[in-house]
Amino acid sequence: MSKTKTNSGAKKRFKLTGTGKLKRKHAYKSHILTKKTKKQKRNLTHFAIVHSADEKRVKALLGM
Repeated sequence: MSKTKTNSGAKKRFKLTGTGKLKRKHAYKSHILTKKTKKQKRNLTHFAIVHSADEKRVKALLGM
């Protein structure tokens, strides 16, 4: 049987933490930043954890 391929888009977007959770970046931080407040941009900078409902799907894309 052949190996399952990792989805290269998911590989770039998600990282595994030490405890096995998945880290992701926030959306809406790439362009049209002039109309967003400093507070909004600052809060979008931090990493977030992938929701438990989506975790199984993301792990499948990463070949886990």
